[in-house]
Amino acid sequence: MNSLWNDKEAAQFPGDLGLRVYTSRLLGRDPSLVLHGGGNTSVKITEKNILGEDETLLYVKGSGWDLEHIEAAGFSPVRIDHLLKLAKLRTLSDPQMVNELRTHMTRAAAPTPSVEAILHAILPFQYVDHTHADAVIAITNTAHGLARIREIYGDNVVVIPYVMPGFDLARRCAEHFAAEAKKNTIGMVLLNHGIFSFGRSAQESYERMIDLVTWAENYLAKYKAWTIPIPAEKPVAQPLRQELACLRRELSATAGFPVILAMHEDAASLAFARRADVATISQLGPATPDHVIRTKRLPMIGRDVPAYVAAYKKYFNEHAPRAREPKTMLDPAPRVILDPDFGVATVGRSAKDAAIAYDLYVHTMEIIQRATALGGYQALPAKDIFDVEYWDLEQAKLKGGGKPAVFSGEVALVTGAASGIGKASVDSLLARGAAVVGLDINPSITGLYNRPDYLGLVGDVTDEQQLTAALEKTARAFGGLDMLILNAGIFPPGCRIDALTTAEWQKVLHINLDSNFMLMREAHPLLKLAPQGGRVVVIGSKNVPAPGPGAVAYSASKAALNQLARVAALEWGADNIRINSLHPNAVFDTGIWTDEVLAARAKHYGLTVEQYKKNNVLKTEVTSRDVAELAAEMCGPLFAKTTAAQVPVDGGNERVI
Repeated sequence: MNSLWNDKEAAQFPGDLGLRVYTSRLLGRDPSLVLHGGGNTSVKITEKNILGEDETLLYVKGSGWDLEHIEAAGFSPVRIDHLLKLAKLRTLSDPQMVNELRTHMTRAAAPTPSVEAILHAILPFQYVDHTHADAVIAITNTAHGLARIREIYGDNVVVIPYVMPGFDLARRCAEHFAAEAKKNTIGMVLLNHGIFSFGRSAQESYERMIDLVTWAENYLAKYKAWTIPIPAEKPVAQPLRQELACLRRELSATAGFPVILAMHEDAASLAFARRADVATISQLGPATPDHVIRTKRLPMIGRDVPAYVAAYKKYFNEHAPRAREPKTMLDPAPRVILDPDFGVATVGRSAKDAAIAYDLYVHTMEIIQRATALGGYQALPAKDIFDVEYWDLEQAKLKGGGKPAVFSGEVALVTGAASGIGKASVDSLLARGAAVVGLDINPSITGLYNRPDYLGLVGDVTDEQQLTAALEKTARAFGGLDMLILNAGIFPPGCRIDALTTAEWQKVLHINLDSNFMLMREAHPLLKLAPQGGRVVVIGSKNVPAPGPGAVAYSASKAALNQLARVAALEWGADNIRINSLHPNAVFDTGIWTDEVLAARAKHYGLTVEQYKKNNVLKTEVTSRDVAELAAEMCGPLFAKTTAAQVPVDGGNERVI
């Protein structure tokens, strides 16, 4: 591990707090040190208060901030004199501690201070850094972890036996540090938890952290436990989309709400899932209590969800004292599934949650394998895991987490998603919490968004194999399919019947009708397994109820698509799939309305382009977003009892009315 300190960069962060921000970001850049909000840092600064008196404050990382992107506003200023007094108490409940931290800040708008603020306060150094370094945890999580840590560091660190984060940990650290710290002590190791470094300057504290972790890495390398052999594993080639959708449905039923199931079939994941001892080593517990809080659940082997749930309930009954029963019980669905066919699958209420679970488990896999190579992985006892999982502060987060988004845990596929109504539909669905797959022939679809809940796929909707492949990728990315927005289509230049070629006629019907038929047919098995019922929204056209001259191929294709939707509503109602249609008109910010087509249609009706845009009863312009918002609502609870509806989005068309 190398120091990332750069004098030129550091100069851009003036002052003690500025340098605290800089070195915190340096730590945050390395996921083997901190990941997804893990770790915390602090600096002690003397400032004048409103009365002009000198007052020493502990600026400690606040809740909700991650080190990689933290700013000065992410540090909470707490009066250190009060923290030192708290450290001398014999007992202090965690809710009381949080209250004391919040009521002794000097900035009311600051985030809630880290629960380890008292621990930072008692360490007699201006700068303190804390990480969950993978290399250190791999060593502590072995049968002889304490002896190995002492072998590596000697008096350079104070070693603290595991204590759950909070007041008790701070008090224990204060006692041990006062009794055991030497002149050469530059850090502190918390077994099964992480490592602290400290110093007189931001650079000294940061680089001591780098040195301490490097010693651990070198120790693992010395005993051939650093490099993890990864064979050239290959994922199973056969389609898994229906099996994954079945598994996701069962997981959702177990959790009590829809979940995302994300597959990861990279070589490292497959190699771990295919280890001969994986059924043993993966069930020994999480690498740190921090991972318990974020993943909420241990992994499972294979796809037997009922067996996992039965085992979890047995575990809960054995470890839950009666006094804890009124508290919020976490759902029993696993968060990590190991399977030799697809490697690692992670589960979350959202795609972001599933992605975080995977990021954390990548490091857990590395820690487990290194500890195993070092002599055997050994995690916290089950009671300690339970205590952290049902911690007062964790329960408070669960109760105060707010209402999930309407489509949280659900998956949507939108065709023709690179522009116009399709892109607007992607936006509307993402805003409602769905994981969205955008399909389009335009290569720009892949770069539309860079976020865990979006997947852009290049594909030709008229190619049956490409449609099947898109559904397979959708299931592997998110676990199944709940909503299908059929938007892709073309609107050719005006042409009367007597001048229309057979080739042009067939092209329009193939794109506007046949492709949607094929996609609906192939998507049906997945929609049938949607945890809350499948939904299809067909983007039709005003030309269905009110066709116009010069658009016979378009009108006929949309009318036939409308009939396809009506028949599907009749046939699929028993499968709890609802299908509704929108009939927009004159939506001019879409890909099919080129300037040429727009001018031609306006001329056909004897209107200017501006008159043509608002040629409706309400004299208003209809946008892609208008259509997309209604399409998203049709997938939501307001339309839960509606199927086969046909709703105009046209500002009021006299011929339709």
